[in-house]
Amino acid sequence: MSNKYYISDLHFGHENVIRFDNRPFKSAGEMDYIMMENWCNRVQEEDEVYILGDFCYRAEKGPVWYLKRLPGKKHLIIGNHDEKTLKYPGALDYFESVDHIMQIDDKGKQICLCHYPMAEWTAYHRNSYHIYGHIHNRLSDTCLLMRNRKNAYNAAACINHYRPSTLAEIIANNEKFVKENPLTWKDLNKY
Repeated sequence: MSNKYYISDLHFGHENVIRFDNRPFKSAGEMDYIMMENWCNRVQEEDEVYILGDFCYRAEKGPVWYLKRLPGKKHLIIGNHDEKTLKYPGALDYFESVDHIMQIDDKGKQICLCHYPMAEWTAYHRNSYHIYGHIHNRLSDTCLLMRNRKNAYNAAACINHYRPSTLAEIIANNEKFVKENPLTWKDLNKY
């Protein structure tokens, strides 16, 4: 039986994202190696992986170098840093689908996938889920807004142990992140 996994904001090859997210890596090369190893240790060829944007950015190696080494049926939900991936010769051949927004079913749960966090999404009032990326682990007004949205979860690599995660893992990782990083509207004045 295949599994469905989610991840966003991998930023393969992007040296500056280490500082931006406070990632625990010494270099983009180390980050790439560990994230690829995490992916390969978890994802089987028949599994579906939904990449919610910003797959590869400013990498010395092209996106195909990464894509051909990562197992699974990959779906790209386009992010703001995916232009190079979209235009890179042969890269689109590694994706089952590419779109700005997707509606999927995961074990009976309806999920709206988009790189950008949305205040409301398809079937929002009927307990559907929204998985997004883009904001990484930033404690911002958008982060606070999304924390107050039922069934909305951040798939950022930096929140989800730098590996594709199941819906249940995404939920648990988000709950842990919220608990470890309390935030109120009053706190936003500090940032």
